[in-house]
Amino acid sequence: MENIETYSRNIINEAYMARASDIHIVPRERDAFIHFRIGHALVKKRVLKKEECVRLISHFKFLSAMDIGERRKPQNGSLSLPLPTETVHLRMSTLPTMNDESLVIRLLPKRQIPPLDKLSLFPGAGAALLSFLKHSHGLLLFTGPTGSGKTTTLYSLVNYAKRHFNRRIVTLEDPVETRDEDVLQVQVNEKAGVTYSTGLKAILRHDPDMIILGEIRDAETAEIAVRAAMTGHLVLSSLHTRDAKGAIYRLLEFGVNMTEIEQTVIAIAAQRLVDLTCPFCKTDNCSVYCSLYRQTRRAGIYELLYGKNLTQCFQEAKGEHANFQYQTLRRLIRKGIALGYVTTDNYDRWVYHEAD
Repeated sequence: MENIETYSRNIINEAYMARASDIHIVPRERDAFIHFRIGHALVKKRVLKKEECVRLISHFKFLSAMDIGERRKPQNGSLSLPLPTETVHLRMSTLPTMNDESLVIRLLPKRQIPPLDKLSLFPGAGAALLSFLKHSHGLLLFTGPTGSGKTTTLYSLVNYAKRHFNRRIVTLEDPVETRDEDVLQVQVNEKAGVTYSTGLKAILRHDPDMIILGEIRDAETAEIAVRAAMTGHLVLSSLHTRDAKGAIYRLLEFGVNMTEIEQTVIAIAAQRLVDLTCPFCKTDNCSVYCSLYRQTRRAGIYELLYGKNLTQCFQEAKGEHANFQYQTLRRLIRKGIALGYVTTDNYDRWVYHEAD
């Protein structure tokens, strides 16, 4: 094995060139694997000897200011690594397993955030999302699983707001994944007492016009976010729910009053990242050439609730009869498949089999 510093840098550079989002270093009984997360696929890249794996993980733990001697507890750390083309921010997370420690590295390159019309598969969704930024106050919610592109969408909206509106924008995230010098960014640090709820309270005293809240995790954060939206701030945040309608019930679970939800929520967007059909080989499991040189490999699909449909969802949540029709994720993915833009695998991955 080559010098550990050179070897670790080569792994990061290889993952960066392959546009991988994560590196997984997974120990086994006698050896270890290195996998790259490229799109939705986990690609096996290298096999290491057990002692090489231990050295590599210890090196990354040292660089990211973790305790090298502690292997029984999960740890988190971060560092910035200069590569030939740019400096990449890395987020580290260790996990004790039956076969020693496992390490996952999230790559957060400073790539330019594309405009929203380039992110959305269907242009109408992008135009609708941009129109919501014209509101001076209110709550705009994004739902979807981890890796569905919510942060990218939020920062695309931030970039648009910077160019077209003279607003003071403050973000509160865990962690700050996209660095932006024109935006006041705050990182959650629970050890230092900066949680989502305490950080949001402090942000409100800094006279923001637009607040980007990484995630609503608990009842206190939900209540403060709703109150901020009611008192003249435009709040954009995310929730983990299955679909757009589920965000309303999630806020109710957090103890937010239904009247406050009706007064503050402007729109709810459920998002998924879908694999696009490769123009070269017509699949999403294409060659290395396709993966590296295709300009766009994935696009966002947005299930949007706003206006009359959102009002009727409020009525349904209150137990009243509601009869409405809107483009669900299931219908949008089926539309993309029918038009030949989206691969059929996306339907099984993202669609819950239930009646329309």
